[in-house]
Amino acid sequence: MKSKKAQNRILQLLKTEGAKTAVELGKTLDITSMGARQHLERMEKEGLISSEEVSKGVGRPKKLWQLTEEAQSHFPDRHDQLTVDMLISIKDVFGDQGLDQLIEHRSKETSRQYHETLDRHMDLEDKVKALVKVRSKEGYMADYEISENGFIFFENHCPICSAASACQGFCRSELEIFEELFAGMAKVERLEHILQGARRCAYSIISIS
Repeated sequence: MKSKKAQNRILQLLKTEGAKTAVELGKTLDITSMGARQHLERMEKEGLISSEEVSKGVGRPKKLWQLTEEAQSHFPDRHDQLTVDMLISIKDVFGDQGLDQLIEHRSKETSRQYHETLDRHMDLEDKVKALVKVRSKEGYMADYEISENGFIFFENHCPICSAASACQGFCRSELEIFEELFAGMAKVERLEHILQGARRCAYSIISIS
């Protein structure tokens, strides 16, 4: 596997699945653990990943590899510093009320677009799949899994992280949009949050029927 292709694949795996050992990465990439380790050490020198020793029970500690903050620049971000500066300026000029109105307008338009896609489906899982598709197109690297009482919907990347960090209202509005999309069918609750230090954002979608 060519070096650049392998490194991009490693970035994707660590982003979507979390910290891994060289052995685990080697198996997924169909290369030796030594080959995976060579890629990892090269990427560590570039500042893209870091490692830590983790002890689990008896035996030698395992070295887990994970992404650094610098690696986040390799994933799409729809809002750069200019957008953040504009949000701050809107708040300075129009106050909290003006910023809230901006977020509300964005939420209504986003909700309308999502409803056009999800309302075509009657089955809860089909709706979740549709949400995964539309959010992934927007750069959220979304996916889902079946849980005991419903589904876990998760997003491995936040392309509006800079804006959301500057204005928590974006995250609040997105949760409200998800709640509205599944109103009458399921209860939506945020389980993990990138802005609170989690690796991803995750939501439980539990059927109420």
